[in-house]
This record gives sequence, structure tokens and C-alpha cells, in this order.
Amino acid sequence: MSADTQTLDEAAVSSYLKDHLPGFEGPLEVSKFQTGQSNPTFLLKTPAHNYVLRRKPPGVLLKSAHAVDREYRVQKALAGTDVPVSKMHLLCEDDAVIGSMFYIMDHVPGRNFNEPAMPDLTKADRAGVIDDMNRVLAALHEVDIDAVGLSDYGPPGNYFERQVARWSKQYRASETQSNPAMDALMVELVEAQPADDGQRTLVHGDYRLDNMIFDAVTTDCRAVLDWELSTIGHPFADLAAVIMQWQLPAGTEGRGMGGLDRAALGLPSDEEFIAKYCERRGLSGIDNFGYYLGFCFFRMAGIIQGVLKRGLDGNASNPERALKLGEFVPVFAQHGLDALRRG
Repeated sequence: MSADTQTLDEAAVSSYLKDHLPGFEGPLEVSKFQTGQSNPTFLLKTPAHNYVLRRKPPGVLLKSAHAVDREYRVQKALAGTDVPVSKMHLLCEDDAVIGSMFYIMDHVPGRNFNEPAMPDLTKADRAGVIDDMNRVLAALHEVDIDAVGLSDYGPPGNYFERQVARWSKQYRASETQSNPAMDALMVELVEAQPADDGQRTLVHGDYRLDNMIFDAVTTDCRAVLDWELSTIGHPFADLAAVIMQWQLPAGTEGRGMGGLDRAALGLPSDEEFIAKYCERRGLSGIDNFGYYLGFCFFRMAGIIQGVLKRGLDGNASNPERALKLGEFVPVFAQHGLDALRRG
């Protein structure tokens, strides 16, 4: 097995799947998805069926990061719910097969949108895609975690307290330069933490448009991808993550809606999206949304700092993009501080 993240030992994978995946028959054709920074992901084509292999990267990893076993578990549990996910086939926890843990799922054909402006779509279809994104998010937060066997998927206690502590630690472990805004944000998130309102739901942890597959023709979501950061936590973190993304510059780099005439494009305002979500979940509204928004900017700054560190260390999934993403760390931290202070 090559030690890098760009290649896969095709013979080892094929041999393993012949023994462990019912119905699998080669020959196998492998290609790597260039999107996704954390867990290297490969398309496996066979004459009869297409699969996706998602693995932990090789090398020394931060504790609790790259949890492909958790990704596998949550998606398997969501089968049959109102949250669309790919069909899970198997989890291989034996590092000896290809050098790290991996899982196999169905390849879901369809459309993936890299930016919420969706320039190639009609106004009506843009509205439809975002509305289904909203529907799936509300459905995710209404999943009965006891019924699907995920009540132990995250620890008890205050989600934001836990997450701020976790990502502060992760950030410090991968810190590569001074960042005064991030230093201040980590302190103020602790000081401004709202009282626990008792909501305890499944959360995706990185819910955004480019982590979703939509039908090739309709605006229906076919699958939500990239569950690495999922846990049991507070639903407003997922909702705020969507709004956070939209604050960023439009285009393929920022992948936000900054500066766009949303109404002309058929895209909802932040307030409209939040109101529709609340309507779907039977909520009267959300107080102090700035805290949740500030938290999301903070966590994303921590995530991309980790990506940057892996890029500098030479074991990122896409090293060139990792270094480019790293430039956004102070930008996210400042956005987070601004949102938090606005309240």
C-alpha cells in the first residue's frame, strides 16, 4: 500500500471485497474524488455496480479525528428515516488490508452543487434545492435517536461547552501561527454560552450544500454525505453552519452568498431559511442566534487549521488545496468574533 492519500491498493481492496461483500465481482476501476479534505474517498466501478470507499488517511492523526467507523454507524442507522443517506455495505476495521480503516457504501448518482448560488439552475430550481436542504435538516433534527439506536452516539451534557473545549484543544494541537481573533473567540464563547435548553438531537456537524447529492432531474436530495463530525448535540449548531456558509463570498472558493441578490436568484434570506426550519420543527423562533453563528465560525476555523497542519506535514488529502484553505483561518475567526459580539 502506498503511504500517500492519493492511491489505493486495488488488488488488496478487490480481494477483500470478493471475500466480504456479497455480489461483488471485478474487474475494479478506481478513481479518487478530489473534493473532501479529511477522509480520502474513492469511486469503485465494477461492471455491475458502483461503490464508494472512504478511509482514514495514513499517518499520525489527531485523537478522535477521521472517525470513519462513526460515519458508517450513523448512516447505517439512518436507513429508512426521512434523512436520505447512501446504503452502507461494510466497515473494515483491519488496518492491515490497505493501511487504515475504511468502509464501503453505494455510489449515489446525481448532482452535487459546489456553491449555493447554483449558477446553472433556474430560479425555481434554486429555490427547490434550498427548500429541500431545509426539509432534510429539519428531518435530521426530528430523528428519534432512541428508535434508531443512536442514543449513545454522543456524550450527555452541554453540547456547546463540550464542543468549544474540544475544538479549542484541537486548534491548539495544530496551531501554526499567532491568531489574536481566534484567541479572543475561544475565551468569549465560554463566557457567552447560553443555558442548556434541553434539545438533544442528532447533528451532522458539517451540514452544507456541497455535502449533499441531489437528484439528476428534480430538486430532491438523494443523500447527505460526510458524517465525520456527526454526534448527538444541539440542532442550532447545524442550522447556524448553513447560515455561516452563506456569509462567505460567492464563488467556488468562499462558496457563500456574500454580495448576491438572493431574491432575484430565487434564494432565501437567512431569516427566511431560519423561519422555514422553525416552522417545520414547530419552533416559535431562536434567541441569540449570533452565539450559534459565532460558534460555527470558530469550529470551522479549527477544522481548516487542522487541514492546514496536515498540508504542511505532507499528509493532507489534497495538499495544494489544504494550504489555500489555511489562509481562511483568521478570516473565519474574525467573522466568528463579530457574530458573537452582535448577539
